[in-house]
Amino acid sequence: MSILIMILLLSLLILVHEAGHFFAARAFGIRVDKFGFGLPIGPTLFSKKVGDVEILVHAFLLGGYVSFPDDEKDCDLPKDSPERFINKPAWQKAIVVSAGVISNVVCAIALVILVAVVSGKLPSGNYEIYAGEISAPKEASIWDSGLQKGDRILKANGCDINNVYSLVTIVKNSAKNNGRITEEAIEANYAKLKELNPALSRDEEIPSGLAIRLPEELSQEVITMDKYALKGAKYFKPDGEKISPDLADLVKNIDGKSVYISDGKYTLLDVAKALSNGKHPINLTVLREGREIALNPIYPDEKGIIGIGLATKQTMIETKTPVAVVKESWVYLWDNTYTMMYSLGQLFTGNIPLKDMHGVVAITKIGGDMIEKSGKASGILLAALISMNLAILNILPIPALDGGHLMFLLIEKIMGRPLN
Repeated sequence: MSILIMILLLSLLILVHEAGHFFAARAFGIRVDKFGFGLPIGPTLFSKKVGDVEILVHAFLLGGYVSFPDDEKDCDLPKDSPERFINKPAWQKAIVVSAGVISNVVCAIALVILVAVVSGKLPSGNYEIYAGEISAPKEASIWDSGLQKGDRILKANGCDINNVYSLVTIVKNSAKNNGRITEEAIEANYAKLKELNPALSRDEEIPSGLAIRLPEELSQEVITMDKYALKGAKYFKPDGEKISPDLADLVKNIDGKSVYISDGKYTLLDVAKALSNGKHPINLTVLREGREIALNPIYPDEKGIIGIGLATKQTMIETKTPVAVVKESWVYLWDNTYTMMYSLGQLFTGNIPLKDMHGVVAITKIGGDMIEKSGKASGILLAALISMNLAILNILPIPALDGGHLMFLLIEKIMGRPLN
């Protein structure tokens, strides 16, 4: 049932989009031959002539179209008929082409306001993250961190934590021996090595059998994320470079030691690189009984696990008054649309791979799951964001999309004559 509701919501968005084109066209006296609900793939489930418009419902429901006489080869309208789309002024054609996008924007606003009015609240997009049971081995660093069950996690390495994704990403990328090293950590650890072993040079191979003193306090990379990565709007790419495979044995040989016996293969700089691939601290700030507390560093294991359960609670914004309804609906839609546009930019620049762009089937499944877990309001809000997504994508200057038609109309206006 949840998936069916989501399909109906998506179908509503398509209907709204095509209705925008339809009513704008009729307002300018443009004839519409067909109003198709769904795409003409497979059988047609329903067909009925209403006035001079043929209403069609196709089996492939996720789509729609409005067909003008210009689209039909056997149309009986004269070539110079004012009812033809092509014979209208460019500004009227631009309004007709844009009407679907405008309708989707209006629909998105209406859906968010509907949820704000009916439920009296809107999600802030932020979550309170609480520490659960500690299930780490007794030797794990988390037992010495001061963390207690029920602590609300506010920050990790200085980054505000308001969703599980950001915390898990920081922890996973802070895994012990994660294979990434930064120039800053290498140089800092080299300086410490050089101080302990002044007779050795930077790039000369250390003689076999020679004992090398290793520093107790190492300089390690602290993983942080920018605000877009924290929201999941783009992939997180840690700083630094991957450690070379030929240093893998050296990493194992020096792990946890204070002295390393050289095998004659590596330089002092190699040892500094291997040391920089060690532990990465997680510095948590928690809220406990109204006080912010900075905990002792926590070091994830090689799998990127610190050994705690997590509980989440989404923070909601009340919309009890008309002013709050309008204001918070705008903020909700603006914030999510901005993030969506940023993510779209990441997709085009390659920072998010195309394989992670979901199609209609995946979106329907995700929406169905949201409705099942969080109620119909969540599905309606997702539909509102998808409506904005449809508007943004359709306005892009890509041929076959509304934005592509607008681009050709602009070219037509500049050239002063219609395009073929």
